[in-house]
Formats: sequence, C-alpha cells, structure tokens
Amino acid sequence: EVQLVESGGGLVQAGGSLRLSCAYSGFTFDDYAIGWFRQAPGKEREGVSLINFSDGRTYYADSVKGRFTISSDNAKKTVYLQMNSLKPEDTAVYYCVQVPGVIAGIPGQDEYDYWGQGTQVTVSS
Repeated sequence: EVQLVESGGGLVQAGGSLRLSCAYSGFTFDDYAIGWFRQAPGKEREGVSLINFSDGRTYYADSVKGRFTISSDNAKKTVYLQMNSLKPEDTAVYYCVQVPGVIAGIPGQDEYDYWGQGTQVTVSS
C-alpha cells in the first residue's frame, strides 16, 4: 500500500522559514517523481515543486523559485521542502504527491497517482 505522510506545517511570520517532510512507502517501481502541490482557500491547486527519483532533477513553480528548495533522502524515504522568505500568499494546504515516470516539468494535477492528506502552512503578515 502506497502511503505519503506529510509533516512540518504550521504558523510562521512573513519572512520566516518552514521545512515540510513527506515520508513515502509502498512504491514497487523505480521511476517516479515526488513533490508538492498546494491549495489556498478559494483557489485552484498549484504545483509547487517536484523531484525525479531516478535523476534527481528538480522543478519549481515560478512563484517559489529562489525561495523553496526540494530535496530527498532516499535511505529515509523522505522528501523535504525547505521554504524560506515565506509570504502571506504562500498560505495554503500543502500536499505531497507522486507521479509515475520521469518528468520534465510539473505535470497538471490530474496526472498524479497518489496524494497525502495535506499539512497546513499559514504565513502571517
């Protein structure tokens, strides 16, 4: 059974930092990408960042480039999202997601096989 379990959300002031973690398990294949989507109240889901398991390439939404960093620890089966210089507009529920294959960009939300339960990130001004 595939599981994606997020942690690390919380409340932070603008300009602050948070690190999200996604512990994954149950994958039976080697080519996939894991990363993060987010959904703010009243808005559509937005792809934030993903990393390919096979080649380690990373992809970011323009809105977070230079502020967020995705990384993975394959031994711990955990993907991290380091979020720096947070802004109020980063407030959202952040979901860990998995998509099969090797990606060359952030796929649309309909492409993902698995979603975590989500973790709330709130950035106060």
